[in-house]
Amino acid sequence: QVHLVESGGGLVQIGGSLRLSCAASGRTFTNFAMAWFRQAPGKEREFVAALKWSGGASTRYADSVKGRVTISKVYAKNTVYLQMSSLKPEDTAVYYCALSPTGWGDFQKDYDYWGQGTQVTVSS
Repeated sequence: QVHLVESGGGLVQIGGSLRLSCAASGRTFTNFAMAWFRQAPGKEREFVAALKWSGGASTRYADSVKGRVTISKVYAKNTVYLQMSSLKPEDTAVYYCALSPTGWGDFQKDYDYWGQGTQVTVSS
């Protein structure tokens, strides 16, 4: 079993920055993918960014955050980060971390394990 714990959410002003963390514990995988999704009130959960780890990292981003968000992983640590900058009110959502041991993608069905989420609120 895999346990994912997100942290780093909070209240930030428009244009500000925030770094989210997702720590994975339990079963480990040599190759895996971790992703961030978000869900705003009344909206579907949507893909934000993903990182595929296979010795090195490959990344992919949603168009809505490209250029403002960076997903990264520290080598030999089971923690993935989501650095967000130039935050907008539309970035307000609960951010979820997810993990797949078999591949990656932009859809919820591509991931097997999920965290409980961390709230990000962007306000003036």
